[in-house]
Amino acid sequence: MSKKGENIYKRKDGRWEARYIKGYRSDNLPRYGYCYAPSYREVKQKVCAARAAMTSGNSSQTVFKKRRFAYYCDEWLQLNRDRVKESTYVKYCGMVEKHIKPRLGGFLVQGLSSVVIAQFSHDLLCEEELSPKTVKDLLTALRAILNYTGKHFPEPLPPIEIVHPKIPRREMRVLTKEEQRLFVGFLLHDTDEYKFGVLLSLLTGMRIGEICALQWKDVSLSEKTITVRSTMQRLRDLDDAGENKTKVIISEPKSETSARIIPLTEPLTALCRARWCEAPEAFLLTGSRDRYIEPRMMQYKMERFTAECGLEGVHFHTLRHTFATRCVEVDFEIKSLSEILGHSSPRITLERYVHSSMELKRDNMNKLPAIGF
Repeated sequence: MSKKGENIYKRKDGRWEARYIKGYRSDNLPRYGYCYAPSYREVKQKVCAARAAMTSGNSSQTVFKKRRFAYYCDEWLQLNRDRVKESTYVKYCGMVEKHIKPRLGGFLVQGLSSVVIAQFSHDLLCEEELSPKTVKDLLTALRAILNYTGKHFPEPLPPIEIVHPKIPRREMRVLTKEEQRLFVGFLLHDTDEYKFGVLLSLLTGMRIGEICALQWKDVSLSEKTITVRSTMQRLRDLDDAGENKTKVIISEPKSETSARIIPLTEPLTALCRARWCEAPEAFLLTGSRDRYIEPRMMQYKMERFTAECGLEGVHFHTLRHTFATRCVEVDFEIKSLSEILGHSSPRITLERYVHSSMELKRDNMNKLPAIGF
């Protein structure tokens, strides 16, 4: 509840937040500053001091210079709340609250340097044992916050070099043709809603969230197509006071190119026809408007299915890579494959999703004697 006319609120996390106008943009809209404190009295003192500094010339620069980096982290998050997808914002919040503010938030902005950031990166890799990919994502977010800080700090800040850790090339697991035949046979036996979902992933290359979000209005048996227009995921609920609360949301796909139309093969069309539901709003997997299967339940079922088949190291993304690899093995046109997978360019498809088997390499080598090799 806010104090009337003061722009002071108690946040969900228990802290008090005060907002004040610190300037105006070129379009005459106000530019706000924010103060945070554990109590109403403290935050009011802070905002009064900030307002006083606004009218005292040089003292305003003193206030800026005493601000910790955490202040700019909070402002950057607030700025991006309505600019990015909810899933992206939740990811940013996790990065800032779990890693960036605990290690860097207490620094004065002037105290940040290339060496400090390099130590931060090292600690994430060696102490917290995060993967190089996760550390790279954290450093990317940190760079954006530093850029924001530099634009709003009253004095020029020294340039900071951020070096991303090298991400080792890891060969993705792909089902062999024999493993694929075994797994498909298992999924076709007593096919239920979970097995149906796994089959869809293997036979179309769709992502797990896309499959869980599908409704029957997305399927056209006459045109033999599936339209991907949304994705499902479980996210941390930032509106709930409990830190561990989560919620399931259905939103736009991962990217613009992820919204796509996928042609269906005859066997897959027959599978869909056998499970046909007249209600367009019903979820494809359950046939119900009110009940859906969320991604983590599909992952749990996938673990059980692969264990029963004796397949190791296989998860949902393995199916997507397997689909792409099988397509290349039958000379699938790469631009079409890229669009079916929802990639922004064929280069991503070739570099990340196509895995040449030894059998395919040998077949290609055997073509060389015909041209004199």
